[in-house]
Amino acid sequence: MIRTDTYGYCGRAASLALGLCIIAAAGTGALAQEQRGGAPGDWLSSYATARTIGVGGAFVSVADEPIGTLWNPAALTQVFRNVIFVETARLFEETTINSISFGTPERRMLPGFGLTVIALDSGVFERTNELNDVTGEFGEGETAYVLSASKSVGRRMALGANIKIIRQQIDEFSASGAGIDVGALFHALPSVTIGASMLNVGGPGLTLRDTEESYPLDYRGGATLRFLGGRAMVTTEISSRPDYGTRLHAGTEFQAHPMLALRMGYNDEYFSGGASFALASGIRIDYGMSDHLLGITHRFGLSYGFGGFYAASQAEPSVFSPIGAQSVTRFDLEARTKADARSWSLEVVDKSDQVVRRFSGAGLPPAHVMWDGKNEMGMPLADGIYTYQLVVVDTEGRETAGRKRTVEITTAGPQGDVPIIVGESE
Repeated sequence: MIRTDTYGYCGRAASLALGLCIIAAAGTGALAQEQRGGAPGDWLSSYATARTIGVGGAFVSVADEPIGTLWNPAALTQVFRNVIFVETARLFEETTINSISFGTPERRMLPGFGLTVIALDSGVFERTNELNDVTGEFGEGETAYVLSASKSVGRRMALGANIKIIRQQIDEFSASGAGIDVGALFHALPSVTIGASMLNVGGPGLTLRDTEESYPLDYRGGATLRFLGGRAMVTTEISSRPDYGTRLHAGTEFQAHPMLALRMGYNDEYFSGGASFALASGIRIDYGMSDHLLGITHRFGLSYGFGGFYAASQAEPSVFSPIGAQSVTRFDLEARTKADARSWSLEVVDKSDQVVRRFSGAGLPPAHVMWDGKNEMGMPLADGIYTYQLVVVDTEGRETAGRKRTVEITTAGPQGDVPIIVGESE
């Protein structure tokens, strides 16, 4: 079995993804120029993480992590592990924005739940009197508390809702308000996901002194196309707020390596980009940057996934010799799926992306399988590094894929020169 996603094809597809992203973004200039500034809640509606800013903020149909509920409350149906997400960013002058988010995947009868807290601190300002004399200092800050729930409705549709409470404080004045967000995800095809959401339903409205300011309704819709076996995607999003204009976002993401993802996007009038680094034990580091009228902004995020639904495999030892003392390696397997497991497979792939050995079966995988370094025909394989991955499919057709890892075959003996010492005869 030979996969079609060879290096050349990957490069052409990645180039196509970038091209589609730029073409989609090219039409955003007129839309962006029509919008009005200063809408209540702009700090929250334009919030972006290091990952989302990398794809231009086009996340309503991607939404595959707890913080994604800010774009689409149905996001938790695409979360397979318990995830903690934290991020901090310094914007312009003394303005900072910090967030923490936690989400759990849905169960058979229970929806997925999430909690997100985002705090904006605009720094310290001088307080002056009517004569413009400085009389002291004051601060301004806003905090959003978002409680989310998401549930799948059949195999293709998912629904979700947020309840959010916003608190704002300027000097000695403070106010709080509550609102609701609703969203949906539709998996039109295995490679195409459509997302839509309506944010700020019925508020929140905040009254600091005499006049109430209500967050405007925010309509968002978009689509995501995944290809190269899920390693690449192109995503777009349109967001619209009555009386405040329409925005078009577009971006692309490419999994260049099991540990590295690259991104490029366009958001209103500015280009953006970023990368993610997946480390061991479910840790991921995100970086994103975006151009802006006031300069370039940088964001860093950290997430940690644990428990939940997963597929894990580990070769022990990771280097072995079929003709040596350690002639086989053992793949330790473990998995947990949302619905009952239907089948599992563990594929060993060479450097040409050709599957050289495949283990599979019904239900959950066994505790371990042994591999003697031979292919499907029983022929010994060449020395080198091979990639393997465990994939489990449940009875509802969902795939739970483990992390790609490597194992090495070596039959060569010790390398190097053997020194010859010539002694003098007595």
